[in-house]
Amino acid sequence: AASDVYKRQPKKEIASSIDSLLQMSNSYRGSAEFQDMVSFMGAFRDYAPFNNMLVRIQNPSCSFYATSTDWGKRFERTLKEDARPMLILAPKHPVMLVYDLDQTEGKPPPKEITEFAKFKGEWRSELLARLVENAELHDKILVTFKTLSSTNAGFATVAREQGNWKMRIAIHDVLDEPSRFGVLCHELAHIYLGHLGSDKDHWWPSRCELSHHTVEIEAEATAFIVSSRFGLVGGSARYVSRHLGNDPVPTSVSLDLVAKTASRLEKMAKEKFCLLYTSPSPRDRTR
Repeated sequence: AASDVYKRQPKKEIASSIDSLLQMSNSYRGSAEFQDMVSFMGAFRDYAPFNNMLVRIQNPSCSFYATSTDWGKRFERTLKEDARPMLILAPKHPVMLVYDLDQTEGKPPPKEITEFAKFKGEWRSELLARLVENAELHDKILVTFKTLSSTNAGFATVAREQGNWKMRIAIHDVLDEPSRFGVLCHELAHIYLGHLGSDKDHWWPSRCELSHHTVEIEAEATAFIVSSRFGLVGGSARYVSRHLGNDPVPTSVSLDLVAKTASRLEKMAKEKFCLLYTSPSPRDRTR
């Protein structure tokens, strides 16, 4: 049974991997690279939630945006000749034009901003193919590869009005295969950990009430474990450090669910589920 397979996974080794990730994250927080990243992110204006929503509607993959003046004064970057603006509302003005990082050029942003999704090391192409196939055939999760913002490696969302698909994942098509695999593990973790809510068949839990920092720490810890077990090294320590800041790990982070989800993803990448594979019970799906 699927539940027996999950129970046999080496949870002690997984727990040790999580400890290692947290130790690396703590070490990274004291580095100059981390301070550069914090300074860069902290210099962005705190736009109103409504404006953030407007930007997301116009460019779902946008992670950083600012006015042309801010890009020049704060970040030493200028607009590209064919830069495409986005509209937001502004005090005392009808609208204001803002631009995504990709629409500017100049002083490079910190590497953590643009290279956090890179995974390198040993690689077998069948791992990515199997993971995509199993997610699509047995969990009805549509996986696509498309052009996204340079600061957005991928995202997961509910698949609305898209046939029988339950969830949809988009991965930046500029990434190489090892990086696509690592990012896909991160996005699948969001789904199986219940960060987007449960599906109609309750194959995974609903944990929508968690904070943004908690869900990102859980998803990246899961991706770190799976990628490490396949010989890949990525920027997980830097990514987790961004969400930990100077605070301890949130008590809402479930290491048990992280371990079970990592075991599940490892199995999905290793084995091609046959068409007669029977989906386990809701409780077993996270084991």
